[in-house]
Amino acid sequence: MFEKVLIANRGEIALRVIRACRELGIRTLAIYSEADVDSLHVQLADEAICIGAPPSSESYLKIDRIMSAAEVGDVDAIHPGYGFLAENAHFAEVCESCNINFIGPPASVMRKMGDKNLARQYARKSGVPVTPGSDGIVPDENEALKVARKIGYPVMIKAVAGGGGRGMRVAHNDASFIPAFYAARMEAENAFGNPDVYIEKLIVNPHHIEFQIVADKHGHIVHLGERDCSIQRRNQKVIEECPSPLMTDGLRKKMGHACVKLAHAVGYQNVGTMEFLVDNSGHFFFMEMNTRIQVEHTITEEVYGCDLVKEQIRIAAGERLSKHVAHASPRSHAIQCRINAEDPAKNFQPSAGKIAFYYAPGGRGIRVDSHAYTGYVVPSYYDSLIAKLIAVGASRGSAIDRMRRALDEYYITGIKTTAGFHNAIMRSMEFRQGKYDTGFVERLMSSDNFELIATPGRLHE
Repeated sequence: MFEKVLIANRGEIALRVIRACRELGIRTLAIYSEADVDSLHVQLADEAICIGAPPSSESYLKIDRIMSAAEVGDVDAIHPGYGFLAENAHFAEVCESCNINFIGPPASVMRKMGDKNLARQYARKSGVPVTPGSDGIVPDENEALKVARKIGYPVMIKAVAGGGGRGMRVAHNDASFIPAFYAARMEAENAFGNPDVYIEKLIVNPHHIEFQIVADKHGHIVHLGERDCSIQRRNQKVIEECPSPLMTDGLRKKMGHACVKLAHAVGYQNVGTMEFLVDNSGHFFFMEMNTRIQVEHTITEEVYGCDLVKEQIRIAAGERLSKHVAHASPRSHAIQCRINAEDPAKNFQPSAGKIAFYYAPGGRGIRVDSHAYTGYVVPSYYDSLIAKLIAVGASRGSAIDRMRRALDEYYITGIKTTAGFHNAIMRSMEFRQGKYDTGFVERLMSSDNFELIATPGRLHE
């Protein structure tokens, strides 16, 4: 087992990794930017090193500075968390060249599955259905237009190195296609340093279903069921649940088999997530694979009774799949709300600033993963996520009821949050009945009876 791990991330995921390491008896080294000097991950790690100015381009994305910190700290492994460099194959290669274990898949596998277009090619070869689209990267607008016209509008223009809803644009005709094509390329270049895009058919208002994969270095691969991530706003996940209300035993078995087959085909190791679009008839189409831990890994942990971050570390250290992972079965229902520092009343405008008062809900079946606290200053440089609120129940209905109760008692003042927005969703009859897809949030917010629910924190501001 490793002796010391550097955590190449910040916020709640950095805390999550610190806790897993501490339970495994592993020392931790946190890195941080000047904006994060007072962040909890800096306070709770065994050691901490500042690596640069607040912008991520000057700190959390600086491979040379991270590796310098790893050398000074004498670590034997690096956990990348999610975001930043988590799916950067070059970073994994640098770690390997420095004899530092990268807690994730090998760089060669990341290149196969991190490139969305290449991943689709592997899926096709493995007999896993994919959405109709271009055979590869489209180099210019003329070639892109030919593809769009061939597969038929509407189409989605997607960055091959994309993630988090960035580098994606929808076009419904030739007139809207050209500006969308260049906008997607520009956003991809700015966000990922790679402007390449591909084209795929847009499936209108599908279900977004993902499967959790866990694979060791000895050829053992299992899936831990699905998560429904269809509650989205601007292609970014808002609420996730496990299991999906859409899923049947037959469809789960079929999709799970496809995931394991594809993972074997590419020689996958460590944890990863296969993402699919599913239509109302139960037809599924592979979209991409995330070669890292997911933000929403928490609900799989709660339903299957496992610790995916510990499993990542054990696998990277060469251990075989834990028995409780290899033979895990679902035992409950879990829902996660992403609490962001945003103002829903002002088109979800970011709400950076000082938290005047913070009180997290608790009680049976409630989990809160957060780096926020009273007096913490939410910086404006990074993602707006400040907490993940997870409710677990014996049934879907009990999980929803528990989440409503937890949202009611979540006190956060001084900044605006999305807690009231989540509360409105929990009280939606459409959500309660499990009748939702990726167009749900847009429909809900445009309805006449939509109203943000006042939480205690909002009432006392």
